[in-house]
Amino acid sequence: MPVNVLFSARPELWPVYEPLLAKGLTEAGLDFCLGTEFAPDQVDYVVYAPNGGLMDFTPYTRLKAVLSLWAGVEQIAGNATLTVPLARMVDHGLTQGMTEWVVGHVLRYHLGMDHHITVQDGVWTPDAPPLASERLVCVLGLGALGEAAARALAALNFHVTGWSRTSKDIPGVTCLYGEDGLLTALSQAEIVVLLLPDTPATENTLNSKTLALLPMGACIINPGRGPLIDDNALLDALKTGQVGHATLDVFRVEPLPPDHPYWAHPNVTVTPHIASETRPVTAAQVICENIRRGEEGEPFLHLVDRTLGY
Repeated sequence: MPVNVLFSARPELWPVYEPLLAKGLTEAGLDFCLGTEFAPDQVDYVVYAPNGGLMDFTPYTRLKAVLSLWAGVEQIAGNATLTVPLARMVDHGLTQGMTEWVVGHVLRYHLGMDHHITVQDGVWTPDAPPLASERLVCVLGLGALGEAAARALAALNFHVTGWSRTSKDIPGVTCLYGEDGLLTALSQAEIVVLLLPDTPATENTLNSKTLALLPMGACIINPGRGPLIDDNALLDALKTGQVGHATLDVFRVEPLPPDHPYWAHPNVTVTPHIASETRPVTAAQVICENIRRGEEGEPFLHLVDRTLGY
């Protein structure tokens, strides 16, 4: 009996993913059927994105796993109708893209590029930045994306502190965890990078209290999730100079409404959720490997802990 794989994502992605998934499943030696329509009780695996429309998994009585195309699973992790394993997307293409974006914006702040680009006043001011080893960067969230970014920054000799909810050990990175660790990490961070998941425990990680811990004029980079920041608290901190600049790629409402104060703020850079994205070639490889594992009785990769939400 063939393995039936339902593709439930935006319709325009199907022509992109279909040949990639077919190639990977063939190379895995599986007998399979791929499609966008099956009788629910005939589906073995769902390749999933929340914007594909599937929300009720109750009729999928044969389902073995849901394999997300997205790194973030906050829109599905709490779905009570989903009782089978859920795997999030962790692929080296997405990770590499995020690392490049984070490193680029950290270097932009570190080297003072905004000032050099915008200030053309004819005044010769040879004010060189410190070396990276003298710059304190804090990465909040040490999952696959956060760890990769922290490692890359440490490789450039930045003084990197990483924070996570549980203890981690990353060579070249000072790893802190727990509430006390967060307060310590923020109190010395000149540049803060947010790569935490969106869960009830992480909402408003940066708020009026935690922003006040930062060194005056610290910079914030958020390619993680919009709800990680209390927007009003950030705007207040920008107004007082407590935060010198913020580069924001993700927001509570997307697209960011045209009248949102971030757009016109002189000390905010808005990017339209482009820090990284799932790359079909590498994502298809991850999906196919998980289907192979499921069929051969091996543990799935990148399983979501439903109690934690990531």
